Amino acid sequence: MSNSTTVQSVDRAIAILEILAREGATRVTDLAAELDVHKSTAFRLLAALEQGGLVEQSGDRGRYRLGFGVIRLAGAASAQLDLARESRPVCLRLAAAVGETVNVAVAQDGATVNISQVRGPAAISGHNWVGQRTPSHATSSGKVLLAFGALRLPAGELERYTPRTITSPDALGLAEIRERGWAVTVEELELGLNAVAAPVRGGDGSVVAAVSASGPSYRLTPGRLPEVGELLVRGAQEISERIGYYG
Repeated sequence: MSNSTTVQSVDRAIAILEILAREGATRVTDLAAELDVHKSTAFRLLAALEQGGLVEQSGDRGRYRLGFGVIRLAGAASAQLDLARESRPVCLRLAAAVGETVNVAVAQDGATVNISQVRGPAAISGHNWVGQRTPSHATSSGKVLLAFGALRLPAGELERYTPRTITSPDALGLAEIRERGWAVTVEELELGLNAVAAPVRGGDGSVVAAVSASGPSYRLTPGRLPEVGELLVRGAQEISERIGYYG
């Protein structure tokens, strides 16, 4: 299938979802007519969407409606938006106190993904991590998510990014992270970059995110990491309370 054909199929699938959102349960023939495609093409697109749980057949034979998969995706997007919004004032204070970049990251498809970032006064030209997928074993946020069960280590050997990357699961110290309440990385993802992170809990008490501070190793030295870790623990607790956790 060519790229143009793939894009056209995606566009048509999106159009089907929009029609069902607007019209409710709709017959295949009506969908095909509105899309200006053959009925078999509409069936093929609906089958793919149905497999993903995004549409389902209604009680009326030959009609389709939006499926619960759409609600699941909407709920996940809403939760991330709420988390990013509610964490921002706390992250602004943390960035000012630490003087470094502060991020909020969540577990997504087996990786750590940053959803929010605030740069500290000393980190004006820092890297923009928002939307970036980062390896869990080589980042402080990822280690937090691993330690508290929000993520699992990938199968096989862990990838090495620098000479200081920890590639042995047993050496990650996940039990120690749980006991201490924060995780660190010292030049494990990039040479010259250190970071520390603490867990953010949702309303049910489970860890749903991590808040981290990262900066160059000559400023965010190993000696500073415990102090910054304690600041992040308090900040993470405030974020947790803002999104419904009362522990």
